[in-house]
Amino acid sequence: MRIHTQAVHAGDRKKAGDFIPVTTPVYTAASYFYERMERLDRIFAHEEPGYCYARWGSPTTAALEELVATLENGCGALACASGMMALQVALMAALLDRPKRVLAAEALYGATVTLLNQVMAPFGVQTRYVDICDLGAVERAIAEQQPGCVLMETISNPLLRVGALDRIAEMARRAGAALLVDNTFATPLMVRPLELGASLVVHSLTKYLAGHGDVLGGLVVSDEEHKEILAQLGRTCGPNLGAFEAYLTMRGIKTFPVRMERQCANARVVAEFLSRHPRIERVHFPGDPAHPDASVIARLFPPGLYGGMVSFELRDASRDEVFAFMNRLKLVVRATSLGDVHTMMLYPVMSSHREMPAGQRERLGINDKLVRLSVGIEAAEDIVEDLAQALD
Repeated sequence: MRIHTQAVHAGDRKKAGDFIPVTTPVYTAASYFYERMERLDRIFAHEEPGYCYARWGSPTTAALEELVATLENGCGALACASGMMALQVALMAALLDRPKRVLAAEALYGATVTLLNQVMAPFGVQTRYVDICDLGAVERAIAEQQPGCVLMETISNPLLRVGALDRIAEMARRAGAALLVDNTFATPLMVRPLELGASLVVHSLTKYLAGHGDVLGGLVVSDEEHKEILAQLGRTCGPNLGAFEAYLTMRGIKTFPVRMERQCANARVVAEFLSRHPRIERVHFPGDPAHPDASVIARLFPPGLYGGMVSFELRDASRDEVFAFMNRLKLVVRATSLGDVHTMMLYPVMSSHREMPAGQRERLGINDKLVRLSVGIEAAEDIVEDLAQALD
């Protein structure tokens, strides 16, 4: 062969040897080669397992999907390029053969509200919002709207409310609706919504599962009923997560339970400190015995695990005073995300809930005094000392 041909073909398409790598390799190939066309035909027809084109799946992303499905005790999974892409695909799976009506929790991530109001609505999807922590209101809304999907977060962003997921799952099932749960804040260490009756579970992989601030990704886990619908949407729409991101996420997940336990413990220490500080007006933390959803939390969460998030309000603070407080932080990272190994602080009215109308934010309690803290794995004493010096 001439050098031009050698440059294209030499070294490629080698059969793997008689070994198994101890970690899943990064398969970046867009397509897959077989020695016989007959076998490729069977793989396209789903008569034989295998890979043909990366939009239909790859070994690296398939390994991640199997991993998270196992953690959530699900039947199928689809890894996506972002958490919001995962949520959109999950909504499509839930509504595919159901009424195009969503009953959504009032307290949701701001981008989720934007997705419902500005993306799904023009396609004919009607959304009604309800206080998901008021079971009577949820039951009445389901009866009146007859939704195809009920959407909620296990722990709401950013006020950390906790709805009675198991009871809502029963209501949704009786109405023939799919229950879709964003489990990003709780993670499968604390709650596995499919075991409580949910149909679909969504994660932002960027957050606690990957956990190191170097991955953008999302994932949907389904029950048996929605497994094939989810796979078909993945093959057709192509929301795929890249192979390298899948690899990084798998590596992060190996330490996720240990990290999450540490973050939960640190968050308790931080919440207790903040609750005693004179400059803090109110602390939102699921581990607070006076939390408005304390009975639900006691029933659904493992003892001592309340999540790594703490939101709090600075007493009588203006926006400029909140910014000044955040600017004085030396250890805590001022950035828009959560779940990383380092502690991070976010100003919801500026970022996560920026696109939500001001009146709606205020009604939900997302005011100009509120900040959201994602507690990391550092020494809890160092986190507290940084907060203390910034508050003084």
